[in-house]
Amino acid sequence: MTKRHSQKYKIDRRMGENIWGRPKSPVNKRSYGPGEHGQRRKGKTSDFGLQLRAKQKLKGYYGNITEKQFRRIYSDAQRVRGNTAENMIGILESRLDTMVYRAKFVPTVFAARQFVNHGHVTVNGRKVNIPSYRCRVGDVIQIREKSRSMALVLEALESPERDLPDYVEVNAKSMSATYLRTPAFADVPYPVQMEPNLVIEFYS
Repeated sequence: MTKRHSQKYKIDRRMGENIWGRPKSPVNKRSYGPGEHGQRRKGKTSDFGLQLRAKQKLKGYYGNITEKQFRRIYSDAQRVRGNTAENMIGILESRLDTMVYRAKFVPTVFAARQFVNHGHVTVNGRKVNIPSYRCRVGDVIQIREKSRSMALVLEALESPERDLPDYVEVNAKSMSATYLRTPAFADVPYPVQMEPNLVIEFYS
């Protein structure tokens, strides 16, 4: 178990928002921050503070992405023609662990990373165990046959907790998902408001 995995709900409490929209989030009961100073009155946040918070929230949402990886994603988004914020969201959503999560093969983005790491997923018929692997439009992500009866998978597929986005087409019978197109920021079903434009300002 990674450090971030064991403390994932601390991100929710630090942000004061249920960033994954989960019913188990402690923010549903305690909207203030963790620790003995969590209920202190907060002063006005600076522009830098707002940008940092936006970066931490977006990075935290995608699970165990390190700062080095996240900065590299920003750099890659900057090199592509078009809106850098939109490009960044497109790259984050094309990650294999994100695709597994979006297809509802697992209940959380943390479980998606572990699921991919353990070799339960194939891309176009080839086993891939790298969570940060970037899927291309048209790629077919499928759960390996021997992993399809796992309770984790069956419960996640039947869960009404999340809706499928329209840029991922899922075949429940074959337990496969097709990446139809690169989503725009407005297409991504975030449970809370994300501000990728502030993330770009933070890094630039």
